[in-house]
Amino acid sequence: MATTRSAHTVWEGNLIEGSGVVNFDSSGAIAAQPVTWASRSQEANGKTSPEELIAAAHSSCFSMALSHALNGAGTPPTKLVTSADVSFQPGEGITGIHLTVEGTVPGIDNETFGAAAEDAKKNCPVSQALTGTTITLSAKLA
Repeated sequence: MATTRSAHTVWEGNLIEGSGVVNFDSSGAIAAQPVTWASRSQEANGKTSPEELIAAAHSSCFSMALSHALNGAGTPPTKLVTSADVSFQPGEGITGIHLTVEGTVPGIDNETFGAAAEDAKKNCPVSQALTGTTITLSAKLA
């Protein structure tokens, strides 16, 4: 079954001095979040950014894809901890994404875990949507 998830942003003012609020319409699971140019290009100061939202989407999608692949190989993970670091350069855009995963996976070695993580990096739907961006990976067992 296909699904569609929705969010919307209300922005007021110009890029530099303006501000916005991101709303998570589909789930309502996250309260409306403020966003500004400064939170994107300088310090976050309690506000989010498109890059942080991409990082959240990528880390969760990658974790699901890796969990599914490991389970399918007969070595289901006990725990996966994934972070995504999305780099942004004003005037240039998103310059890269680095995924870091540490897994607790009984019955698997580091090489097999690393190969499964590389496959998940390549094939998770968010990675596929971000193919115009360089995505790197560090993977290790706990």
